[in-house]
Amino acid sequence: MLSKYSLKTFIFSVLLLANVAARGQSPAMSLSDCISYALENHPNMKVAQLQISDANWRIKENKATALPQLSGSIGYQYFIQRPGIPASALGFPGAGDAKVVFSAVHSLSPSLSLNQLFFSNSYRVATKAAQYYRDYVNEQLGATKQTLRNQVVEAYLPALLISDNLTTLDRNIGNLEKLLSDTKAINKAGFAEQLDVDRLDLSLSNLRSERGNLVRQREIVVNALKFMMGMPVKQEIVLADDVQKLMTQYADADLTTEVNLMNRPDYTQLLKGRELSLLQVELNRKPWMPTVAGFVQYQPGWQGGFGDDTKWFFIPSAVAGVSVNFSIWDGGGAKARHERAIIGVQTIDAQKQLLENAITLELETARKQFINAQDRVGSQQKNLALAQRIYDTTQTKYKAGIGSSFEITQAESGLYAAQQSLMQAQFDLLTARVTIRKALGQ
Repeated sequence: MLSKYSLKTFIFSVLLLANVAARGQSPAMSLSDCISYALENHPNMKVAQLQISDANWRIKENKATALPQLSGSIGYQYFIQRPGIPASALGFPGAGDAKVVFSAVHSLSPSLSLNQLFFSNSYRVATKAAQYYRDYVNEQLGATKQTLRNQVVEAYLPALLISDNLTTLDRNIGNLEKLLSDTKAINKAGFAEQLDVDRLDLSLSNLRSERGNLVRQREIVVNALKFMMGMPVKQEIVLADDVQKLMTQYADADLTTEVNLMNRPDYTQLLKGRELSLLQVELNRKPWMPTVAGFVQYQPGWQGGFGDDTKWFFIPSAVAGVSVNFSIWDGGGAKARHERAIIGVQTIDAQKQLLENAITLELETARKQFINAQDRVGSQQKNLALAQRIYDTTQTKYKAGIGSSFEITQAESGLYAAQQSLMQAQFDLLTARVTIRKALGQ
């Protein structure tokens, strides 16, 4: 019988082992889990968020230009040789070679300056551009989210198709293994030929080889999915969804609604870019507008070393003023910049028209693909039911001794092909539904 201490130790060990085992298990992730992970961890999301922070600081930087600017400086000069003129040239009799100097040996010059911008067209446009740029990067964040979401969906669905294919293949392998085992027993009893065993064995070997190929393909596709999510490739995950579950989740397919372009972040981002280009036009349309600024400067100064006197003299100065600067003629540079800015806006207008057509084409194509896939699913469901009936009938005949193993392998191949065709049709239908939502900006 365990002591009280031993019982506590045993329970703790069991809980510890259970915790370690739970940590070792690969997380099961649905499509929504993968999308959430990508939106939280993908480097592109971090870059987009950093750009928003950069845009906010850019606004503050531009606003600081119009605030009072206080600066200071200090300088010291020591004249090794001071300039001067002969004293006799100034009319001092008997001065000989003596010189009259006009500077001290030492000069200490601190300075304190206050500058204030009163008006500048460049500053006005730059402030507005910084705010527009923040709107632009906000739209860019939305476009990045939608792009990541679409990329994860496009990577998740093929991995899901391979996983469902493996499930179906495992079921077929199990059925064939049982049939092979029964055939071997019949062969030992003398009621079946070795050829029947070999045919079934070859068919089973082909299915197992196909399974190995699918397993490796799934690893490649799942690694691509993890890359799209921003997840370390070495981290193991398990796909929690299946095609049927997602077919229910994406059951609705909007075949009538007109696309609202403002629901597409890539389109609204393009419009924000056009607004930024229009600011360039505005900036270069009025190059003659002046820049008005004011300043106040106080400069306390000390000088010493006049002649043999080592005394320092305090010589302060203060000045205030206003400056007005404006362009009279720049050789046509402003006009060239203005024309280039107009060309930039016209280029974006052409890109906008191209994007509108591309979105419309994407939606119409997705809807036609949905209708085609819907028809194929109905057709393949009938084909699968027929192939299943043929396989069941052939198996019954074979067990009754009136059929051959060749018929069994042929029926099994037909059944497997019908299963794959149905899964592919369902995959195409699901992809079309997702593409319709993507085109509508949902």
